[in-house]
Amino acid sequence: MIRATDITHSHDEPVDTVTLSYDDRHRRRMVMTGDRGLSFLLDLSEATQLHEGDDLLLEDGRHVRVRAAPEDIMQVVATDPLHLMRTAWHIGNRHLPCEIHVDRLVLRFDHVIADMLEKLGCEVTRLEAPFNPEGGAYGHGRTHGHDHGHDHPHSHDHPHGHRPGHAHD
Repeated sequence: MIRATDITHSHDEPVDTVTLSYDDRHRRRMVMTGDRGLSFLLDLSEATQLHEGDDLLLEDGRHVRVRAAPEDIMQVVATDPLHLMRTAWHIGNRHLPCEIHVDRLVLRFDHVIADMLEKLGCEVTRLEAPFNPEGGAYGHGRTHGHDHGHDHPHSHDHPHGHRPGHAHD
């Protein structure tokens, strides 16, 4: 089976495309079948976030283009920039993947979260479109809950809202 071992960008016509959801675009190694039927082994050196328009370079020099699949998402519009920042805080406080734009936020559709956002005064619109949330703060392309999903030598003694030397009631 032919392998795809690198990610590149090409203006040439791809031999095939793979249309993948957000979850399926974070991969290292797996057998994939393109939209036109080409089977290949994705065999990258490390787990990588694949993006719309990335090309998976095959061993023979051809490439397969990555497409982001439409997903069940919701667009969140606030009343003003400060309201949008507060809304983003509430979303981040729940560790939800979020696509951030100047004038709106985009999340996976969830009726409970949609209700919360509407109660916060936001306009929520359900859509089918590709989902491309913000990557992790540590450059790994994904957010991984509170343990950050990686090992490295520095401490993670975050204050988490508590300042040393303050009183607790």
